[in-house]
Amino acid sequence: MASKLIVPQLENPGADGVVLDITPESAGWTYVGFKVVKLEAGQSFSAETGEREVCLVLLSGKANVATAKAEWNNIGARMSVFEKIPPYSVYVPGADRYEVVALTELELAVCSAPSGGGYEARLIAPEQVGVEVRGSGSMERLVQNILPESHPAHSLLVVEVFTPEGNWSSYPPHKHDRDALPEESLLEETYYFHVDPGQGFAIQRVYTDDRTLDETLAVKDGQAVLVPEGYHPVAAPAGYEVYYLNVMAGPTRTWKFYNDPDHEWLFPKRR
Repeated sequence: MASKLIVPQLENPGADGVVLDITPESAGWTYVGFKVVKLEAGQSFSAETGEREVCLVLLSGKANVATAKAEWNNIGARMSVFEKIPPYSVYVPGADRYEVVALTELELAVCSAPSGGGYEARLIAPEQVGVEVRGSGSMERLVQNILPESHPAHSLLVVEVFTPEGNWSSYPPHKHDRDALPEESLLEETYYFHVDPGQGFAIQRVYTDDRTLDETLAVKDGQAVLVPEGYHPVAAPAGYEVYYLNVMAGPTRTWKFYNDPDHEWLFPKRR
């Protein structure tokens, strides 16, 4: 039986190029929305933002992007996420619109959450993306912070992670499912995966303290995982590098996580 936490790509994508679509309604939560759009050169995708803010992440390929008041032409840093060059992204506030015109084959992530106003559309260039190596040994991974809490937005947090073969990430296990600051923030989260080579898979476990939710998932290239609550570590099998794009949002725009007490002893070893 397929897990309700795994969202596959659509068997019959629409003419708009949408191959994966998560809405708050389909996920059964309140904040995070996530789409993946695949376009050929010359094709376009457009939408109104309405009451939601959007971060357009050019996962691979080049494009022209325009909003109601601004435009950026010939942007795009990589033809595959596994080039590991930080991506170009565009932040679009609520009550705005955008159009993306593909100049090459394009994979576009559309990350969204409730907006609050007071922000302008802006380009997030590769040099504005914070890059860090987190963890050590078999817990080491490359993190590229596209839209962290230190950069202006109302709800959205967006980050991408590269996990080398045989390594773990989102690890030691942590969660952020309680609105209990300063100890923990409530953030819904999606993971969107790519695996290299593409026939591989990632392993992700999602579990709560009382184990009312406890699933171990084999996630294929191009699939997404919903994390409505609980701890959510990821493992990359030997021979396969794992990429994922995280989108988080909640009532307060801060990432304050709570560690699984059973595994907190690992923290002195992670750096």
